[in-house]
Amino acid sequence: MSAHDDVRMELTRRFFLRASGLGLGGLALGAMSRGQSAPLAPPRPAAKVRRIIYLFQAGGPSQFETFDPKPLLNEHHGEPLPDSVRQGQRLTGMSGHQSLLPLAGSFTGFRQHGQNGLWVSDLLPHTAAIADELCVVRSMHTEAINHDPAITFLCTGHGEAGRPSMGAWLSYGLGSLNADLPAFVVLVSKDAARDQPLYSRLWGTGFLPSEHQGVQFRAGAEPVLYLRDPAGVSRTSRRAMLDTLRRLNDDQAARTLDPEVSARMAQAEMAFRMQTSVPEATDVSGEPAEVFDLYGESARTPGTYAANCLLARRLTERGVRFIQLFHQGWDQHGSLPAGITNQCKQTDQASAALVTDLRRRGLLDDTLVVWGGEFGRTAYCQGKLTASDYGRDHHPRCFPIWMAGAGVRAGHVHGATDDHGYNIVEGGVHVHDLHATLLHLLGIDHEQLVYRFQGRDFRLTDVFGKVVKELLA
Repeated sequence: MSAHDDVRMELTRRFFLRASGLGLGGLALGAMSRGQSAPLAPPRPAAKVRRIIYLFQAGGPSQFETFDPKPLLNEHHGEPLPDSVRQGQRLTGMSGHQSLLPLAGSFTGFRQHGQNGLWVSDLLPHTAAIADELCVVRSMHTEAINHDPAITFLCTGHGEAGRPSMGAWLSYGLGSLNADLPAFVVLVSKDAARDQPLYSRLWGTGFLPSEHQGVQFRAGAEPVLYLRDPAGVSRTSRRAMLDTLRRLNDDQAARTLDPEVSARMAQAEMAFRMQTSVPEATDVSGEPAEVFDLYGESARTPGTYAANCLLARRLTERGVRFIQLFHQGWDQHGSLPAGITNQCKQTDQASAALVTDLRRRGLLDDTLVVWGGEFGRTAYCQGKLTASDYGRDHHPRCFPIWMAGAGVRAGHVHGATDDHGYNIVEGGVHVHDLHATLLHLLGIDHEQLVYRFQGRDFRLTDVFGKVVKELLA
């Protein structure tokens, strides 16, 4: 047997073992590479969600100025955080040097809204108006205390870079609802403060086939980079080039049995189809004036948070499986009153408008909207406590998110924190639990969505996670 035959035999054996390990996932991947929608397993009848829009508020919104009022903090404003509350828990290096951790009451008020009296900050009047649509979780918690590992953990289920993102897992597991658009689209607000960086690995594929990469849509004349044909290249010649490339790739795939060859070809074909579908999807010129009134005037400016929320609705209509918006700037270590007030003004109206718009179009019946950041903020002040220039440090022990739409309990509050908003006292929801619940709503058992890599079966929830049944409608 020649050395070439030895290589082919090893590749064949390796490919067979990998394919066998994937089982139905391998069949799904093969179908998805042809642009088809192919679930990893037949969806359960209870699966109500077909699409998710994740409004990621990067930086860590303060629970004390959004969804978790704590009157005791106002009563004891300026007093030291009791040791019995802190319980020796770690602090970041930014406030760990402080000899005194003064409690900081909220500068804004809260009111009850909706039929169930949901408490919402006065900074979020539009969100308050859809209180009956919201399922608020006050008891999220995570393991990371700094931004990069925390946002990586929430987006990928692991604190270190290299794992597939949520959207990539969904693209791999469920396939596409529209062969002419990516299953996973990312939108980043251009009107947000650039206080903490975002990395493309947050919507990357890790070790999954590269066709499941999130595709970032950008503001401007070219929503997807390098999508247009170069000058002098016609549509016909582009098609002929792709046909030739396919023949070459088919030959390489037959020799190497490397599934990434087929994945690259699938991406090239998708890019060709997107030359028509993306301009149509991103052209909002036909939207009536009342839509821009609903989302806010900034929705007319491409790339703003409001414009991205409107675009998310349009992509949802066209069958994009997972849409993730990133809005930076929620990291108020100082000047919190001015900073978080501005953040709420930028995002409140459009977030609520998206839910309202989806509802009136019948899309909220099978779409889930999620709002939240990577962790919360401390009950104590970081640095000097003054009326206008104080801030809050990172706090992973408890933070809020909200969900609205298919499959979740509307007008519901889950979990509770102590009187200082420092520790969870009821109904804790870990990041792994959130991921397990989202997959469950999509009809996937989080323990079954696996991919074998370097001899181990990996999944979004690692070896943890449970479905939080109390959140389900």
